[in-house]
Amino acid sequence: MNHAALRELLPPWARAPDWQLVPITGGLVNDNYRLSRGDQHYFVKRFGAGTDAFIDRHQSIAAQQQAFQLGIAPAVVYFDAEHGIEISEFLCGYHSARSADFSGERYLHAAVATYRALHQAPLLATSKDVFTMTDEHIAQGRSLGTQQPSWFAWLIAQYQRAREVFMASGLDLVPCHNDPMPGNFLFRTDTTGAPDLFKLVDFEFASNNERAYELGVFLGEMFVDAEHCHELIEAYFGAVTAQIEARVWIMRAVADVKWGAWAVQQRCRSDWDFDYQKYGFWKYARARQLMLSPHWERWMARI
Repeated sequence: MNHAALRELLPPWARAPDWQLVPITGGLVNDNYRLSRGDQHYFVKRFGAGTDAFIDRHQSIAAQQQAFQLGIAPAVVYFDAEHGIEISEFLCGYHSARSADFSGERYLHAAVATYRALHQAPLLATSKDVFTMTDEHIAQGRSLGTQQPSWFAWLIAQYQRAREVFMASGLDLVPCHNDPMPGNFLFRTDTTGAPDLFKLVDFEFASNNERAYELGVFLGEMFVDAEHCHELIEAYFGAVTAQIEARVWIMRAVADVKWGAWAVQQRCRSDWDFDYQKYGFWKYARARQLMLSPHWERWMARI
């Protein structure tokens, strides 16, 4: 969409010619812009085609506003569901985190502290756990005729076993962000150069979800090794028990199944220059590696 057409979809105050609208790169499914006039700055999101198939926009706005009240997200200043426009506070002075940042322990601990704050908030209006999301992506993929690896049936059988043990044990539902892409963490540094509490952006996948999933998917996304996983689980929960550790590690595998299933169906929906198929198969393979590990059966027994 060209700038002139996009401006017509903005609220009246943002259509004035002295407002500058500049594209921002980096989004996977949406078109993003910076709207500026003098020292006033806003972040504009134009929703990507087909994203309403798996995103509840009203829930995402509510989740971001709740996180804003906690001081860990930018404020939403405008939302138009009909035309697919969202405008938020632009976090001047903040930087988007990169994968390399999370090789440092201070960044990992700051992110875990942010999650702890988010999870202590009241529940959102809608619960959508990771198993519901994953089943939805798998069904969408089948309807689109997506390609799956030859061992996909085995992978899904293990995923279903994980679902059964979690449902038997019971889900610990808290308000979750559900999307730990490094760029969704924005930070400033304190006088020592350490990151302060992160602010989260892109609440599109937010829902009430299993607490261990939020931590597990984050640890997987940031490639955290077993030793540091133990340390961060302790930082979040205050202690590490065999059951907590098992829940987080199994959810780490489930998260890769979830995002693998999301990616392969996204390949059929998006014309963005990104190899969703390769990314999805890599996620599947990493989940399979955990499921084949000697720890898998022990974790399953401890849930």
